[in-house]
Amino acid sequence: RVYMLRVNGFACKDPMAATPEDFFNAAMLDQPRDTKASKVRSNVTNINVINFPGLNTLGISLARIDYGPLGVNTPHIHPRATELLTVLEGTLYLGFVTSNPNRLFSKIVKKGDVFVFPKAMIHFQMNLAHDKPAAALSSLSSQNPGVISIANAVFGSKPPISDDVLATAFQVEKDLIHWLQSQFWGN
Repeated sequence: RVYMLRVNGFACKDPMAATPEDFFNAAMLDQPRDTKASKVRSNVTNINVINFPGLNTLGISLARIDYGPLGVNTPHIHPRATELLTVLEGTLYLGFVTSNPNRLFSKIVKKGDVFVFPKAMIHFQMNLAHDKPAAALSSLSSQNPGVISIANAVFGSKPPISDDVLATAFQVEKDLIHWLQSQFWGN
């Protein structure tokens, strides 16, 4: 009988069988990603325990975010991680909202600047340039930080959240809720 040791829900390799390849990922994070296929003109490339098993138990992960002109990394949270974002290229408007009271902390940041998003706080970024792309590199304090896109979760859940609940919560007509729910909400 063979037992596989799992830590944090992911298989752990026998340390005696580990090789340098277990600690390497040819992610090509120096290469810009396509943002044109996205409705929000951004593209996130995640490097985490799911695609880099050597990160398991190390408490770290990485993401490259590419923004087309006026591209947005829409409001979202990482339920298991704090995020440290470094601007690689361009100028971003970014921020996070604290909980109770809902206070926005926002800033315009440029190439070389660093900004921190505390764990589980709703946050976002937007490229301010109308004619140039931007890029950032994010370090996260978990090998599996998770991500919950606010719009996708609220308007794209399966099955959908009741339109009565959403219309009351947002204080809008049900027709607007139906329209929002009819949009393509990809994960």
